[in-house]
Amino acid sequence: MLSQSGVNARSRDVFGLRCLPGECVLQRAVMVRKKLTAREGRGWLSGTLFCTHFRVAFVPQDSPKPDDNADPVLLGDHDVALASIEKVVVVGPNRTKLVTPNSSLKFTPEELVLYCRDMRVICFLFDRLTPDAQVIEITYTIAKTYQPLKPGSVLSFQNAALGSVEMKQFLSNRRRDTHMNWFESVLDWEQELERCGASGWRVSSVNDRFEMSTSLPRFIVVPQKVLDTELKKSFAHFNEGRIPRWCWRHPRGSDLLRMASFQNNIYHEKDDIRNLEMVLFGCQSSLCVVVELGEELPSPADIQLAHSRLRALCLGDISTSVSVPDDKWLSTLESTHWLDYTRSCLRKASEVACLLRGGHLTVALQEAEDRDMSCVVSSLVQVMCDPHCRTQHGFQSLVQKEWVMAGHRFYSRINYHRDNDKEEAPVFLIFLDCVWQLWSQYPSRFQLTEDFLLALHDSIHLPLFSSFLANCQRERCKRSQNLGQSYTPVNGWRDVLHPDSSSDPSDPPLPPVWDWALQYSKHRQDRFTQPIPPTPPLQPLLNGNLNTNPDTHRLTDAIPGSVFLLSRGTFSCPANLLPWRSSSSGVYKKSHRRAPSSENVPGLERLLKAWALTELPQGLTSTSGPQGPLDPYEPLLPLLMGPCMGLWRECYLRGALHAQAFSHPISANHPHPVERLAREVQQLKDKLDQVSSSTDPNPSAKTAEPRRTDTNLNQNTNNGTFLFPSSRPQGTGVPRAAPLPTSINHQTSRGSPPASAPPFRSSHKDSSGSSKHTFLFGHSSSTEARPDQRYYPAPNNAKLSKSNGSIAS
Repeated sequence: MLSQSGVNARSRDVFGLRCLPGECVLQRAVMVRKKLTAREGRGWLSGTLFCTHFRVAFVPQDSPKPDDNADPVLLGDHDVALASIEKVVVVGPNRTKLVTPNSSLKFTPEELVLYCRDMRVICFLFDRLTPDAQVIEITYTIAKTYQPLKPGSVLSFQNAALGSVEMKQFLSNRRRDTHMNWFESVLDWEQELERCGASGWRVSSVNDRFEMSTSLPRFIVVPQKVLDTELKKSFAHFNEGRIPRWCWRHPRGSDLLRMASFQNNIYHEKDDIRNLEMVLFGCQSSLCVVVELGEELPSPADIQLAHSRLRALCLGDISTSVSVPDDKWLSTLESTHWLDYTRSCLRKASEVACLLRGGHLTVALQEAEDRDMSCVVSSLVQVMCDPHCRTQHGFQSLVQKEWVMAGHRFYSRINYHRDNDKEEAPVFLIFLDCVWQLWSQYPSRFQLTEDFLLALHDSIHLPLFSSFLANCQRERCKRSQNLGQSYTPVNGWRDVLHPDSSSDPSDPPLPPVWDWALQYSKHRQDRFTQPIPPTPPLQPLLNGNLNTNPDTHRLTDAIPGSVFLLSRGTFSCPANLLPWRSSSSGVYKKSHRRAPSSENVPGLERLLKAWALTELPQGLTSTSGPQGPLDPYEPLLPLLMGPCMGLWRECYLRGALHAQAFSHPISANHPHPVERLAREVQQLKDKLDQVSSSTDPNPSAKTAEPRRTDTNLNQNTNNGTFLFPSSRPQGTGVPRAAPLPTSINHQTSRGSPPASAPPFRSSHKDSSGSSKHTFLFGHSSSTEARPDQRYYPAPNNAKLSKSNGSIAS
């Protein structure tokens, strides 16, 4: 450890490093160069490398002197938290080695590569003038410090960052963001009911002490006509007591509910049956659709396996020199099933969004435990249908409501201690990927940007935030000693301390993840949003319902009390869907067999067919730029064809090519083979442009062929190959090819602002005016407002060569 002079608990500046209060510098190395990504400008940045008991920090040589009066920031632009590091690899003369706490180095490392859990790869090069002792010591220090060996190490990491007296006082005085809804009080939930125009519902405090359900929040929304005394009888009929409860109301009057599966072998009394159906139907009296999520969506174990394969493919491992050949990269990506699982989630959310658009019905999402995929689907439905949820504060409120307060097991699924692999599953990350898919197809309909999604993705790997360090609100209350409320006839509602509160006063206060100023500078936060047109206010609601589509009135003709099951894209009405309606002894057995002919079932299926799940994204025109739909609350239905599902390059590939090309400074001038191939394709397109312009007598008269917005792109998928989505410059009808998938938009999540990159030239156009493109991975991730993407098929006689990924005619 370095000398303690100037490194005491109140020190702020140590050798040019701005330390947190109480942060100790364990080791440093001078004359170190950090490899910059493509968006950072490529090349190398000289400076000093530090290792503290909280982070690995890099201070550039020409960085300004830290301001001692500024508020503390946990991580700088070039820093990485020790808890985010997954493995340390060193590179020496003709050798690489994975460094563990018990490793012994028999050579002096020339390069240091840090593989992070958030899929970043941080690379450092030691100069020849760097003392060998510093190189070896800082390598050993990082290897011995980053890897948690027991559960208590996470608490040690938290204390290292937040445990000082100064930080505790600083955090206790932090004010919460008043622009978002935290859903922690009755008033918060009532504001959401008012925002959605959900009359007929009320906020119940029946679970205030978590006696009815330990995983549900203190306050839930239930129908007004159901009393708390009657509601208490319903909890025993559902797994973990997770009864049907209100989540959101569509402007057309439909309500979205969530619930767990029914308990087996429960005797149903007449009063219980009446209460259960009142809760299940909510304010609707004619129709309820139960959407089964168990069999069509991936399990947490499936998601974990797919994510592990995706990490192995995208990051690789230079310590083992094992990599996937370029000609098999796409097929290997397909075999991970990550994009298949993302598509399944979007498809199910699209089905639910179409149902809710019909109006005057209740849609209840049912999952066995109601804590994983129901969070994904309910959140995606609201992102698709509610413009408020596509703003930064609206999206933060959505995550707070449907994930944090609803009891998603963040602590178990993230597995911070790395001691519970069976429960680990990045369910929240696949949700972020789904949101990115929507954003990539409708960028102008989102106020939040890709930078915001990346920041949230990376923050989940940092065990410092109360939002992710518990499995439910009850656990957060136990740690923070939140007060509950108790009612007595004499004293009324009064605050009381929960009797099971068992937090240690010495534990540091954990901030919420939404306090972005603790992680990012003001400049970085400004890139979280982009300007969008204001959303027109909702039309006046009539009795809490609005239905402007006469075609959906057929849904209201259903027999009062009708319940349907939506499973595998078809509707059925099995007799034992509701166990209390079954003639059996109350045993609930799932049945997905198609019910006998019913007048209502075809009507519901026609509703989904009318809203084809694969229709073209709305608001696309050929020459006049984006034009939004007349109703801003129409769902954003994504294109679900395989070629239209892009890979989130800025997240998954930001470290792959960066690490593979890393060996010496000269390697910065040697592009990756995929990048060379993409450049060759671009050069061929340029030559075709020249030939086309020289043979066309009137090139200025050529314009893009108008395309009808109601065209179904998926009806002719066999006649074209899609690899890269394209985007149009504003005000022109000529599509612009998307940036290449390797280095143009390369950026680590905490890097410097992106360097400007020259746009690519437009793609070749044939004599008929139709564009010929190849799309791969996705579109440009510029944070500026952009028009919605359009997709163009390749020529009918084009096919993808299996050998090298090129287009062969």
